[in-house]
Order: sequence, then structure tokens, then C-alpha cells
Amino acid sequence: MSMFFMFGTYSSESVRKISKERTKEILEIVNKFGGEINAMYVLLGAYDLVLIANFADMKIALQASIAMTRATGISFSTLPAISVEEFDEMMGNKE
Repeated sequence: MSMFFMFGTYSSESVRKISKERTKEILEIVNKFGGEINAMYVLLGAYDLVLIANFADMKIALQASIAMTRATGISFSTLPAISVEEFDEMMGNKE
């Protein structure tokens, strides 16, 4: 499994539909694509929320991201992430 940060931006329509049910719908979509949510946070600033999730690969993460946007009206920017430890190890092998 690979980790992804999924930054969400509300549209004016999606703000009107904020609910516990929609949160459950997002969790169901992630589960449908074999993913797992590690954490969900509401943000202030350029993005309205962030999901930290694991998916099998980038293709599956993209499919889940699009499915969530279609279902909720929230636009997601989905970015792959690796831990600093993995990065340091990866860069250490290049020297």
C-alpha cells in the first residue's frame, strides 16, 4: 500500500451538503477501492480538508479521488507521499 494526501476543496454547492452521511459516503468509496483512511482533517486556507489514505497504487488512488469528486462535489488534489525515512534511504543509495 502507498500513502496519499488528498486535499479537498469545497464548491459552493458541496458546502451546502456538509453532513455526517457524506463523510460516511467518502469512507465507503475509499473502502470500495480497497483503500484505508489513516486520518481526516478540516483545514483553513487554500484547502478545506485533507485525507491521509493508503491505496494499492496511483491508479487506484486516482479512481477513488474521481469517484469521491463525482459523489460529493468536492474537488480533490491527490498527491503520493513517502516517509522521510524512506526518502533518506532512497537518496542514500544514490550517492
